Amino acid sequence: MQQLGEQERIEAIASHIDSIIRLLGEEPSRQGLLKTPVRAAKALWFLTSGYRSDPDSTMSQAVFDHEGSQLIVVKDIEFYSMCEHHILPFFGKISIGYIPNGKIVGLSKLARIVNVYARRLQVQERLTMQLCEQVRKSLDALGVIVVCEGEHLCMKMRGVEKQHSATTSMHYNGVFEENPALRAEFLSAIRS
Repeated sequence: MQQLGEQERIEAIASHIDSIIRLLGEEPSRQGLLKTPVRAAKALWFLTSGYRSDPDSTMSQAVFDHEGSQLIVVKDIEFYSMCEHHILPFFGKISIGYIPNGKIVGLSKLARIVNVYARRLQVQERLTMQLCEQVRKSLDALGVIVVCEGEHLCMKMRGVEKQHSATTSMHYNGVFEENPALRAEFLSAIRS
C-alpha cells in the first residue's frame, strides 16, 4: 500500500469526520458545518503531531556539558493531550527535575519533549513515565523525577461528571528512587 502524504491523510480524516457527523444525526452540508470536517481533521492532525516527532532528536538538539550535580527543576510546563479512551482533551502542568551526570539540556527542550509525548493519544500515567525515561536516557542523568497534574474532560463532561476532579501522577528513577529526601526537595521546589 502506498504511503499517504500529510494532505491526503488530512483529507481522509475529514471524510471520516463527515461520516461521523452524519451518524450523529447532523447534516455536514449545513452552513455552520460546511468546513467542520476539514477543520476538525487539521486539529486532530496537530493534536497528534507527537507521532511524527522524534523524541531522541528533540532532546539531542541542545545537550551541553555541565560539571555540576545539583537538582535542576523546570516546573509548571503546561500541556494539552487527548485521552486515548475517549479522544477527549486532558490538560494541566508538568514539572521535571533531574540530577545531571555531566550533561544538561536547554530548558526549552524539556517543554518541547512534553509536547512530543503529549501530542499523542495518551493516558496521563504513561505520559509521565515516558517523559521521565526519555530525559534519563537523553542525558544519562543520575536520576529524573516528573510530576504531572491533569484535568480530564472525559471525567468532567461525560461519565461521572465530576467538575473539580484532578489527577496527579509521578514517576522517578535513579537517585530519586533511592533517596526520599531528594524527592522531598523536588516536591518542595515545585510547590513553592
